[in-house]
Amino acid sequence: MTPTESFISHLIELRNRLLRAIVGWLVVFVALFPFADKLYSLIAAPLLSKLPQGAQMIATAVTTPFFVPMKVTMLTAFLVALPWMIYQCWAFIAPGLYEHEKRLIRPLLAAAMVLFFVGMAFAYFVVFPVVFGFLVGSAPQGVAVMTDIAEYLNFVIGLFVAFGFAFEVPVAVVLIALMGWVTLDQLKESRSYVIVGAFVLGAIFTPPDIVSQCMLAVPLWLLYELGLLVVRWLPQPPATDSPTS
Repeated sequence: MTPTESFISHLIELRNRLLRAIVGWLVVFVALFPFADKLYSLIAAPLLSKLPQGAQMIATAVTTPFFVPMKVTMLTAFLVALPWMIYQCWAFIAPGLYEHEKRLIRPLLAAAMVLFFVGMAFAYFVVFPVVFGFLVGSAPQGVAVMTDIAEYLNFVIGLFVAFGFAFEVPVAVVLIALMGWVTLDQLKESRSYVIVGAFVLGAIFTPPDIVSQCMLAVPLWLLYELGLLVVRWLPQPPATDSPTS
């Protein structure tokens, strides 16, 4: 096979894998579409439970009541189909990897996906009740809290993504250690900077109260410690001899 034929065959394989990934996403979306309203109710539950008696959310645009539940369904379908889509990416990349590289990437990939979902679950079950309780409770007297459903969806998606990626810290720590970019001692020495950075990120991505800030910063710190714990179990590279005069 000539280099040109090999290149074209790779492009065809990439196209087929992308099509399979998209088809999988669409199949899940079609299956979930009849439950769009229920999925949106599930997403809205943390805020609705904190609103005063009789209060409700609103839609300020004509098309919002239709497109917001559909957007929730599309995002849910994406998450459900994510393992299938990642498998398609892996099936395209894996033939070009050595066996030891496959053994290294497989657990990291699985851990990254699981931790992302854990981060989203942490945001939904732990962070949302506290954040919305604070935001609704801080409304001045005489102000009725009536959140637009599109604004609410954008807000919760931002928090889902922030916590999902925040929970990838152990994978990032293990990866940079395996790549040889940092040593365990350097990671330990960087602990104080990581703690400060975690609280800075907490201040940026959460509402302006110390509780919400700590709810992102403390897990970030603990996940960094988890990454250090895993790095301790990894085989350490042989120490290089210092030059002698």
